[in-house]
Amino acid sequence: MKHKLYLVIPCYNEEEVLPETAGRLKEKINSLIAKEKISKESRIVFVNDGSKDRTWELIQQLHAQDEMFSGINLSRNRGHQNALLAGLMTVKDHADMVISMDADLQDDINAIDEMVDKYLSGIDIVYGVRSSRAKDTFFKKVTAEGFYRLMNAMGANTVFNHADYRLMSKRALEGLAEFKEVNLFLRGVVPMIGYSFDVVYYERGERFAGESKYPLAKMLSFAIEGITSLSIKPIRMITGLGFVVFLVSICILIYSFIRHFMGATIVGWTTLMVSVWAIGGLILLSLGVVGEYIGKIYLETKARPRFIVESFLHGEGSDAKCEKE
Repeated sequence: MKHKLYLVIPCYNEEEVLPETAGRLKEKINSLIAKEKISKESRIVFVNDGSKDRTWELIQQLHAQDEMFSGINLSRNRGHQNALLAGLMTVKDHADMVISMDADLQDDINAIDEMVDKYLSGIDIVYGVRSSRAKDTFFKKVTAEGFYRLMNAMGANTVFNHADYRLMSKRALEGLAEFKEVNLFLRGVVPMIGYSFDVVYYERGERFAGESKYPLAKMLSFAIEGITSLSIKPIRMITGLGFVVFLVSICILIYSFIRHFMGATIVGWTTLMVSVWAIGGLILLSLGVVGEYIGKIYLETKARPRFIVESFLHGEGSDAKCEKE
Protein backbone atom coordinates (compact mmCIF):
# COMPACT_ATOMS: atom_id res chain seq x y z
CA MET A 1 0.00 0.00 0.00
CA LYS A 2 1.35 3.43 -0.97
CA HIS A 3 1.91 5.97 1.77
CA LYS A 4 -0.19 9.12 2.12
CA LEU A 5 1.75 12.37 2.12
CA TYR A 6 0.26 15.57 3.51
CA LEU A 7 1.86 18.97 2.99
CA VAL A 8 1.07 21.42 5.81
CA ILE A 9 1.53 25.11 4.98
CA PRO A 10 0.80 27.83 7.59
CA CYS A 11 -0.61 30.98 5.98
CA TYR A 12 -0.89 34.52 7.30
CA ASN A 13 -1.94 37.17 4.77
CA GLU A 14 -0.67 35.12 1.83
CA GLU A 15 -3.24 36.02 -0.84
CA GLU A 16 -0.47 37.22 -3.19
CA VAL A 17 1.45 33.95 -3.17
CA LEU A 18 -1.31 31.38 -2.60
CA PRO A 19 -2.40 30.75 -6.23
CA GLU A 20 1.18 30.24 -7.40
CA THR A 21 2.03 28.11 -4.35
CA ALA A 22 -1.03 25.91 -4.87
CA GLY A 23 -0.17 25.33 -8.53
CA ARG A 24 3.45 24.38 -7.88
CA LEU A 25 2.63 22.07 -4.98
CA LYS A 26 -0.13 20.32 -6.93
CA GLU A 27 2.30 19.68 -9.76
CA LYS A 28 4.84 18.24 -7.31
CA ILE A 29 2.26 15.95 -5.64
CA ASN A 30 1.04 14.70 -9.01
CA SER A 31 4.61 13.93 -10.11
CA LEU A 32 5.19 11.86 -6.95
CA ILE A 33 1.91 10.03 -7.51
CA ALA A 34 2.91 9.32 -11.11
CA LYS A 35 6.20 7.85 -9.86
CA GLU A 36 4.13 5.69 -7.48
CA LYS A 37 6.00 6.99 -4.44
CA ILE A 38 2.90 8.27 -2.64
CA SER A 39 -0.83 7.53 -2.54
CA LYS A 40 -3.45 9.29 -4.66
CA GLU A 41 -5.07 10.27 -1.35
CA SER A 42 -2.17 12.62 -0.56
CA ARG A 43 -3.24 16.18 0.24
CA ILE A 44 -2.07 19.80 0.42
CA VAL A 45 -3.30 21.47 3.62
CA PHE A 46 -3.27 25.24 4.06
CA VAL A 47 -3.61 26.53 7.63
CA ASN A 48 -5.15 29.99 7.85
CA ASP A 49 -3.68 31.72 10.91
CA GLY A 50 -6.27 34.48 11.32
CA SER A 51 -5.37 36.27 8.08
CA LYS A 52 -6.81 39.72 7.50
CA ASP A 53 -6.86 39.46 3.71
CA ARG A 54 -8.54 36.98 1.31
CA THR A 55 -6.33 34.02 2.28
CA TRP A 56 -9.14 31.89 3.74
CA GLU A 57 -11.46 32.74 0.87
CA LEU A 58 -8.83 31.53 -1.62
CA ILE A 59 -8.29 28.33 0.40
CA GLN A 60 -12.02 27.65 0.28
CA GLN A 61 -12.03 28.19 -3.49
CA LEU A 62 -9.10 25.81 -3.97
CA HIS A 63 -10.84 23.15 -1.90
CA ALA A 64 -14.08 23.54 -3.84
CA GLN A 65 -12.22 23.17 -7.16
CA ASP A 66 -9.99 20.23 -6.22
CA GLU A 67 -10.24 17.81 -3.30
CA MET A 68 -6.43 17.57 -3.23
CA PHE A 69 -6.52 20.90 -1.38
CA SER A 70 -7.64 20.97 2.25
CA GLY A 71 -7.96 23.92 4.61
CA ILE A 72 -7.76 24.52 8.33
CA ASN A 73 -9.13 27.78 9.68
CA LEU A 74 -8.01 28.84 13.15
CA SER A 75 -10.39 30.86 15.29
CA ARG A 76 -7.83 33.70 15.52
CA ASN A 77 -4.20 34.49 14.87
CA ARG A 78 -1.97 32.28 17.03
CA GLY A 79 1.44 32.79 15.45
CA HIS A 80 3.45 30.68 13.02
CA GLN A 81 4.50 27.94 15.45
CA ASN A 82 1.01 27.31 16.82
CA ALA A 83 -0.50 27.44 13.32
CA LEU A 84 2.02 24.86 12.17
CA LEU A 85 1.30 22.68 15.20
CA ALA A 86 -2.44 22.98 14.52
CA GLY A 87 -1.91 21.66 11.01
CA LEU A 88 0.32 18.80 12.14
CA MET A 89 -1.98 17.67 14.93
CA THR A 90 -5.11 17.94 12.76
CA VAL A 91 -3.76 15.75 9.95
CA LYS A 92 -1.65 13.26 11.93
CA ASP A 93 -4.47 10.70 11.95
CA HIS A 94 -5.01 11.05 8.18
CA ALA A 95 -1.42 10.92 6.88
CA ASP A 96 1.47 8.47 6.96
CA MET A 97 4.00 11.28 6.60
CA VAL A 98 3.72 15.06 6.78
CA ILE A 99 5.98 17.72 5.30
CA SER A 100 5.75 21.24 6.72
CA MET A 101 6.89 24.30 4.77
CA ASP A 102 6.18 28.00 4.36
CA ALA A 103 3.73 29.40 1.83
CA ASP A 104 6.28 31.60 0.05
CA LEU A 105 8.04 28.50 -1.39
CA GLN A 106 11.51 29.87 -0.70
CA ASP A 107 12.25 26.32 0.39
CA ASP A 108 13.01 24.23 -2.69
CA ILE A 109 10.04 21.90 -3.31
CA ASN A 110 12.29 19.56 -5.31
CA ALA A 111 13.81 18.51 -1.98
CA ILE A 112 10.47 16.81 -1.24
CA ASP A 113 11.45 13.90 -3.51
CA GLU A 114 14.57 13.16 -1.46
CA MET A 115 12.66 13.57 1.80
CA VAL A 116 10.09 11.01 0.67
CA ASP A 117 12.86 8.64 -0.42
CA LYS A 118 14.48 8.85 3.00
CA TYR A 119 11.12 8.22 4.68
CA LEU A 120 10.55 5.16 2.49
CA SER A 121 13.98 3.89 3.57
CA GLY A 122 12.84 3.97 7.21
CA ILE A 123 13.69 7.48 8.45
CA ASP A 124 11.13 9.12 10.79
CA ILE A 125 12.29 12.75 10.65
CA VAL A 126 14.00 14.45 7.69
CA TYR A 127 15.26 18.01 8.17
CA GLY A 128 15.51 20.41 5.25
CA VAL A 129 18.81 22.27 5.71
CA ARG A 130 20.08 25.20 3.66
CA SER A 131 23.26 24.30 1.79
CA SER A 132 24.49 27.91 1.76
CA ARG A 133 23.50 31.55 2.27
CA ALA A 134 25.24 32.89 -0.82
CA LYS A 135 22.09 34.73 -1.94
CA ASP A 136 21.61 36.50 1.40
CA THR A 137 22.86 39.99 2.09
CA PHE A 138 25.83 40.25 4.47
CA PHE A 139 23.56 41.56 7.24
CA LYS A 140 20.99 38.79 6.74
CA LYS A 141 23.68 36.11 6.67
CA VAL A 142 25.37 37.35 9.85
CA THR A 143 22.14 37.78 11.81
CA ALA A 144 20.63 34.47 10.67
CA GLU A 145 23.71 32.39 11.41
CA GLY A 146 24.16 34.31 14.65
CA PHE A 147 20.60 33.31 15.56
CA TYR A 148 21.42 29.57 15.33
CA ARG A 149 24.74 29.93 17.15
CA LEU A 150 23.10 31.93 19.94
CA MET A 151 20.36 29.32 20.30
CA ASN A 152 22.83 26.46 20.59
CA ALA A 153 25.14 28.41 22.91
CA MET A 154 22.22 29.05 25.25
CA GLY A 155 21.26 25.38 25.40
CA ALA A 156 18.37 25.42 22.92
CA ASN A 157 19.79 22.73 20.64
CA THR A 158 18.61 23.12 17.06
CA VAL A 159 19.68 21.89 13.61
CA PHE A 160 21.96 24.57 12.11
CA ASN A 161 20.38 26.42 9.15
CA HIS A 162 17.13 24.44 9.50
CA ALA A 163 13.84 26.31 9.86
CA ASP A 164 10.51 24.45 9.71
CA TYR A 165 10.95 22.62 6.41
CA ARG A 166 10.87 18.98 7.52
CA LEU A 167 9.23 15.61 7.03
CA MET A 168 7.76 13.75 10.00
CA SER A 169 6.33 10.24 10.06
CA LYS A 170 3.08 9.38 11.82
CA ARG A 171 5.11 7.91 14.69
CA ALA A 172 7.13 11.12 15.03
CA LEU A 173 3.91 13.19 15.04
CA GLU A 174 2.47 11.02 17.79
CA GLY A 175 5.67 11.69 19.74
CA LEU A 176 5.29 15.43 19.15
CA ALA A 177 1.73 15.26 20.49
CA GLU A 178 3.17 14.21 23.87
CA PHE A 179 4.78 17.65 24.31
CA LYS A 180 2.13 19.79 25.97
CA GLU A 181 3.93 23.07 26.65
CA VAL A 182 2.16 26.28 25.70
CA ASN A 183 5.38 28.15 24.89
CA LEU A 184 6.18 26.33 21.70
CA PHE A 185 9.43 26.30 19.72
CA LEU A 186 9.21 23.44 17.24
CA ARG A 187 12.78 23.76 15.95
CA GLY A 188 13.98 22.77 19.40
CA VAL A 189 11.17 20.38 20.36
CA VAL A 190 11.29 18.11 17.28
CA PRO A 191 14.92 17.00 17.91
CA MET A 192 13.83 15.99 21.43
CA ILE A 193 11.45 13.39 20.02
CA GLY A 194 14.29 11.09 19.05
CA TYR A 195 13.71 8.33 16.47
CA SER A 196 15.76 8.05 13.32
CA PHE A 197 16.56 11.28 11.45
CA ASP A 198 18.48 12.53 8.45
CA VAL A 199 18.96 15.80 6.55
CA VAL A 200 18.36 16.97 2.99
CA TYR A 201 20.37 19.94 1.72
CA TYR A 202 18.80 22.45 -0.65
CA GLU A 203 19.33 25.94 -2.04
CA ARG A 204 16.85 28.48 -0.69
CA GLY A 205 15.30 30.80 -3.27
CA GLU A 206 13.86 34.28 -3.09
CA ARG A 207 10.28 35.05 -2.12
CA PHE A 208 8.38 35.57 -5.39
CA ALA A 209 5.66 37.81 -3.89
CA GLY A 210 4.54 39.38 -0.64
CA GLU A 211 6.67 40.42 2.32
CA SER A 212 8.81 38.47 4.76
CA LYS A 213 7.07 37.60 8.04
CA TYR A 214 10.39 37.47 9.93
CA PRO A 215 12.12 40.88 10.16
CA LEU A 216 15.06 41.31 12.56
CA ALA A 217 12.90 42.33 15.54
CA LYS A 218 10.75 39.22 15.17
CA MET A 219 13.83 37.02 14.78
CA LEU A 220 15.19 38.36 18.08
CA SER A 221 11.84 37.77 19.77
CA PHE A 222 11.78 34.28 18.28
CA ALA A 223 15.26 33.57 19.65
CA ILE A 224 14.29 34.70 23.15
CA GLU A 225 11.16 32.55 22.98
CA GLY A 226 13.17 29.52 21.92
CA ILE A 227 15.91 29.96 24.53
CA THR A 228 13.57 30.49 27.47
CA SER A 229 11.25 27.69 26.32
CA LEU A 230 13.98 25.06 26.04
CA SER A 231 16.83 25.98 28.37
CA ILE A 232 17.53 27.25 31.89
CA LYS A 233 21.08 28.21 30.94
CA PRO A 234 20.40 31.99 31.17
CA ILE A 235 19.38 31.57 34.83
CA ARG A 236 22.53 29.57 35.50
CA MET A 237 24.51 32.34 33.82
CA ILE A 238 22.96 34.84 36.23
CA THR A 239 24.08 32.64 39.14
CA GLY A 240 27.61 32.56 37.74
CA LEU A 241 27.58 36.31 37.13
CA GLY A 242 26.40 36.93 40.69
CA PHE A 243 29.26 34.80 42.00
CA VAL A 244 31.80 36.74 39.89
CA VAL A 245 30.43 40.10 41.10
CA PHE A 246 30.66 38.85 44.69
CA LEU A 247 34.33 37.88 44.20
CA VAL A 248 35.05 41.28 42.65
CA SER A 249 33.43 43.01 45.65
CA ILE A 250 35.65 40.98 48.03
CA CYS A 251 38.72 42.02 46.05
CA ILE A 252 37.67 45.68 46.18
CA LEU A 253 37.10 45.39 49.94
CA ILE A 254 40.58 43.93 50.48
CA TYR A 255 42.09 46.61 48.25
CA SER A 256 40.29 49.34 50.23
CA PHE A 257 41.64 48.02 53.55
CA ILE A 258 45.19 47.87 52.18
CA ARG A 259 44.97 51.42 50.83
CA HIS A 260 43.53 52.60 54.16
CA PHE A 261 46.35 51.16 56.27
CA MET A 262 48.88 52.56 53.79
CA GLY A 263 47.47 56.00 54.51
CA ALA A 264 46.47 56.64 50.92
CA THR A 265 43.58 58.95 50.16
CA ILE A 266 40.92 57.44 47.92
CA VAL A 267 38.67 59.85 46.10
CA GLY A 268 36.31 57.06 45.02
CA TRP A 269 33.50 59.08 43.45
CA THR A 270 34.00 57.77 39.91
CA THR A 271 34.48 54.19 41.12
CA LEU A 272 31.36 54.44 43.25
CA MET A 273 29.20 55.76 40.44
CA VAL A 274 30.44 53.15 37.97
CA SER A 275 29.84 50.39 40.51
CA VAL A 276 26.31 51.58 41.28
CA TRP A 277 25.31 51.79 37.62
CA ALA A 278 26.99 48.50 36.69
CA ILE A 279 25.48 46.52 39.56
CA GLY A 280 22.11 48.22 39.09
CA GLY A 281 22.11 47.28 35.41
CA LEU A 282 23.03 43.68 36.21
CA ILE A 283 20.24 43.49 38.77
CA LEU A 284 17.64 44.79 36.30
CA LEU A 285 18.88 42.45 33.58
CA SER A 286 18.75 39.50 35.99
CA LEU A 287 15.24 40.42 37.11
CA GLY A 288 14.18 40.60 33.46
CA VAL A 289 15.49 37.12 32.68
CA VAL A 290 13.96 35.63 35.82
CA GLY A 291 10.70 37.45 35.06
CA GLU A 292 10.65 35.93 31.57
CA TYR A 293 10.77 32.46 33.08
CA ILE A 294 8.17 33.28 35.72
CA GLY A 295 5.88 34.60 32.99
CA LYS A 296 6.22 31.34 31.08
CA ILE A 297 5.46 29.34 34.23
CA TYR A 298 2.34 31.49 34.69
CA LEU A 299 1.17 30.78 31.14
CA GLU A 300 1.90 27.06 31.44
CA THR A 301 -0.08 26.71 34.69
CA LYS A 302 -3.14 28.32 33.08
CA ALA A 303 -3.06 25.53 30.46
CA ARG A 304 -4.81 27.62 27.82
CA PRO A 305 -5.38 25.96 24.43
CA ARG A 306 -2.51 26.52 22.01
CA PHE A 307 -4.96 26.83 19.13
CA ILE A 308 -8.64 26.38 18.30
CA VAL A 309 -9.60 24.97 14.90
CA GLU A 310 -12.76 26.68 13.69
CA SER A 311 -13.17 24.51 10.59
CA PHE A 312 -11.38 21.78 8.66
CA LEU A 313 -12.08 21.44 4.95
CA HIS A 314 -11.27 17.89 4.01
CA GLY A 315 -12.56 15.35 1.50
CA GLU A 316 -15.46 16.03 -0.82
CA GLY A 317 -17.32 18.42 1.44
CA SER A 318 -16.68 20.93 4.17
CA ASP A 319 -16.10 19.07 7.41
CA ALA A 320 -16.59 22.01 9.72
CA LYS A 321 -15.70 21.45 13.35
CA CYS A 322 -14.16 23.15 16.35
CA GLU A 323 -11.14 21.58 18.03
CA LYS A 324 -9.05 22.79 20.94
CA GLU A 325 -5.44 21.87 21.58
